[in-house]
Amino acid sequence: QVQLVESGGGLVQAGGSLRLSCAASGFTFSTNTMGWFRQAPGKEREFVAAINWNGGVTTYADAVKGLFTISRDNAKSAVYLEMNNLKSEDTAVYYCTARRSRYTSTDESRYDYWGQGTQVTVSS
Repeated sequence: QVQLVESGGGLVQAGGSLRLSCAASGFTFSTNTMGWFRQAPGKEREFVAAINWNGGVTTYADAVKGLFTISRDNAKSAVYLEMNNLKSEDTAVYYCTARRSRYTSTDESRYDYWGQGTQVTVSS
């Protein structure tokens, strides 16, 4: 049974930082691309970041480039999202996702497994 369990969300002041974690199980983590998407209230879900199977390639949405960092630990079957200098517009539910491919994608339809999400709220 595939499971993606996010943690690390919460309430933070603007300018602060958070680190999201995603623990994966039930599939071969080390051969999958991992990603993070987010959905703000009243908006569609959008791509945030992705990392390929060995961590050698990362892709970011323009809005988070230079602010967020995605990383993975294949030994722990975990993926992380370090978020710095958070803004109110970063408030959203953040979803961890996995793609049965070695290549990153910004298209959510190309991802196969999804977590339940973790809420990030940035207060101004």
